[in-house]
Amino acid sequence: MAVNKQDQVIMKGMLFHSHVGVLDFEKEDGQTFEIDVIFYSERLAACESDDLAQTIDYGKAYKIISQIMASARYDLIERLAGAIAEALLCAFSLACAVELTVRKPQAPIKGRFSFMGVRIYRERS
Repeated sequence: MAVNKQDQVIMKGMLFHSHVGVLDFEKEDGQTFEIDVIFYSERLAACESDDLAQTIDYGKAYKIISQIMASARYDLIERLAGAIAEALLCAFSLACAVELTVRKPQAPIKGRFSFMGVRIYRERS
């Protein structure tokens, strides 16, 4: 499916505490993750109508992401990203696709870095 990337709803820099990781202390103590989401949509009617029902409600999206982050117990951030993307596409029929970035600033790696992360893109099938 060719996606028209003309209209986007963007959610950047959301911070959540979660227990995702391979190591025991990551699972037990958790850590902060940063999430970015871009919803891709065909022409959003809300641009003319000013009607929340005709766009992607980022308040509702934030709540979905927050709930997933609170309960997630995955080993990999790739799985976390996939779960969030799937839930968002199920919740928002106006979204043709979603791009999701998960950043892990405190990844348990010796060295200096800003973050380790993953970015995925999923289209509605």
